[in-house]
Order: sequence, then structure tokens, then C-alpha cells
Amino acid sequence: MFQAPPIRTATVVGALLLTAGLAWLPARDADPGPRPHCTGHRIASWSPDFRHTADFARYGNDNSRLDDWTGGDGTHSVRLPDGRTLWLFSDTFLDRIHEPPGPHGQGHHWRTSGTGAAPLLRHNSAVVMSRSGRPERTLTGGGAAAPGPFFPDPPGGGLRWPVAARVEPRAPGATGKVVRVLLWNRAPGTGPWIFGEPRGTEAATLSLPGLRLEGITRTVDQTAVPDPGRRVLYGTAAVRDGGWTYVFGGDDPPSAPASSAFLARAATGRLADRGSWRFWDGARWQRRAGRARPVLRGGGRRGVGSAFTVVRDGPAWVLFTMDTGGDGTAGLRAVTSYWSCAPQGPWHGPRGRLIPPRPPAADPRYVAVYNPQAHPAFTTRGGLLLSYDINWLGPPGVPPGPRINGEVELYRPRFLRVRMAPDAP
Repeated sequence: MFQAPPIRTATVVGALLLTAGLAWLPARDADPGPRPHCTGHRIASWSPDFRHTADFARYGNDNSRLDDWTGGDGTHSVRLPDGRTLWLFSDTFLDRIHEPPGPHGQGHHWRTSGTGAAPLLRHNSAVVMSRSGRPERTLTGGGAAAPGPFFPDPPGGGLRWPVAARVEPRAPGATGKVVRVLLWNRAPGTGPWIFGEPRGTEAATLSLPGLRLEGITRTVDQTAVPDPGRRVLYGTAAVRDGGWTYVFGGDDPPSAPASSAFLARAATGRLADRGSWRFWDGARWQRRAGRARPVLRGGGRRGVGSAFTVVRDGPAWVLFTMDTGGDGTAGLRAVTSYWSCAPQGPWHGPRGRLIPPRPPAADPRYVAVYNPQAHPAFTTRGGLLLSYDINWLGPPGVPPGPRINGEVELYRPRFLRVRMAPDAP
């Protein structure tokens, strides 16, 4: 059965070794104080980035292997020290692609599962992009005959979705580097939790340059929080600043139109060290995740989607999210932004708005846009590279069936170049 990261339906249709060496911590757990003044930012203009969109379409349509990526969502990336890029995907199709019918190939490419066969769907994968910028290899678990998720499903059931990733020293001060991938761990669920109840955040360690999975560590356990809607999953964005990695996350209340954004941090080299994580409580950094308070609270016109992204633009911090406070179906159609001079806020916005292109459909109401993600390693004079995912969500009560399981344009990332302009609080 098709699964995708949960998408809100109310107004939208429906960041580890114990701290044995505290001297490595670059600051105390208090508020670092006022940040340098920064200029506000807002979305000013955008244009499609056809190259990246076409590169993933070309790779997905290649039938030279039948155990590799043909589509997925999540779409996070991390630049590796040797110039390659690791792309991380949540639910992933591994399937044969069929050419469009007709003498000139008009129409859409289809996966085998779109013909009624059971979809070859795994909960996650990774795609390695060459230094020249072409996707060239899919990382999965298991073997070619029975590929599994690259990050194995948790014992006892559930799933792991990879989110933000960073290259960091294996330990503070070490010369060797590894990739830390933050994972969302979800238990099997029902009702509003058909995509799984949030259990917590984990950190996976990958070797370099081989990208071998060395292990997975639970960093933020949320199972003691009775209400799954108040459990915070961290890792939708991870941004380095000084000696810290700031990790953003959000809750997922099923009955609210928007999530609230939360903030944690860990010293560089300690993302996999559960004891080094600290959580912002509105005034200072706390050791206990349960004391975290939102840095951007959802409500009214403000709030974030269940997946959002944060980048640095000079001294400013910029957050991109679906416009969860918009009217009607804007939360699955339009992207907006917030800005701040510090990761803990205050956050100003929403500022600016863009409506990304969607694939043609007989009824475009059911083609959903979600999960905007920034890829700062690909920033050019043309702007910041922003991806977004495409899904099919209708009609209500009708299973997606062959549309999402088969039509490849509906479950592959698309890309934009976004340009920002000055803004005021």
C-alpha cells in the first residue's frame, strides 16, 4: 500500500558518545545573547530548475537495473567531502518503468505497479550523485533479488524515514569524518496515524567514503509523551553555526491546520551522542526534551508543515514551509517563508509566496505539493535550489490506486531556483 510522509488535511485538504569531555561544548547551556543585526528576507521570485528535475526523471526511467530508485519523496541532500552528493528519500519505489504508448511516446511513463501489480515500495533509500551532478547509484538494504530499505525497519515493526544529514568529525576534534543521517522512527498506527505514530528521532552513522551503515542511535525518545500529536520529531533541517549543529523539528497534531517548530542543538561531532543534545525552552537550553517550547508556534496565519527547511543567508536564518495558514488547499499548493536573526527566533513571517508547478492532471485539485527542502550546496547566482514533492490525494475516499503507484511524475521531486529580497519585521 502506498505510504508517504503525513500531510495535513485540516486546512490543507485534510539533531551522540556521553558528554565525557564537556570542554568540547562550545558554549554553556544559556542563551548566547543578542545576535548581530540581520536584514529580513522574503521570497521575491523563482523559476523552475529543469536540470535537476530532468536528471532525476532520467535516472528513474533507466531500466538498466530493476532494483534502483524510480521515485520517492522526502528529498534531503548532503554534499560529501569528495564532491559527490548523497540524496535521501523516504518511501521509495523500485520498479520497472514502461514507455508511454503511441508511435511518438505521447503520455506518461508508468511503473509496473501502475498496471495492477503489487508496488515494490520500500520505506527509504539513498541515491548517490556523481561529482558532475548525475544520479548514478541507489543504496538499499538486502540484495538485488529482494532489496530492502537502506535504513532497516525498526525491530517489531514500523518504519524509518531519513531527514536532514550532515558530514561531521567522527568525534569532536577527530580528523576522520562520517555522515550523520537523522531518522524519524514511527510505529505502526491507525486512524490519523496511518503513516505511523511518532516514536522519536535517531542518528545513523555512515562511513566515508564507502557510505556503509555503521549503526543507528536513538537520540530523542518521545514514547513517554502520551499524546502522539505532541511528540516532536527532530531533523527536518540541520544547520551548522559555529561549534553547534542546530536541529529543527515539529509536532504533528492531526486536528490542527499547522505544526509548531521546535529547536535542538548538539556540538559538532556529537549528533549521534544522545547526552549532548540540548533543547530550547524559550529562554535557555535544556537537557530534557520534554521542556522544549516552540520557536514558531502554529496558529492563525502562522505555522509550519510537518516537513520544512531552514538555511542560512548571510547572518539571517530563513525557513521555507508550505503555507499552512493559507486559505483552502494552500497548505498543499503554496510555499512561504519566515526569517530570523537567530535560530531560536523571533521568527518573522510568513513573507512572500510561490505556487510551484505541478504535473498536468485532469483534475489538478488532487495533485498535492509538499515537503519543500533547500539544497544550499547547489546555490548559484540564479538562487537557492529548492525541491518539493508531488503526490495524489483524491478524490476523497478513493484509493490512489494506479495513479500514484504508476504515474512517475506524481512521485518524484521537482526543483526550483528561489531568489530572496530584503524584508522588514
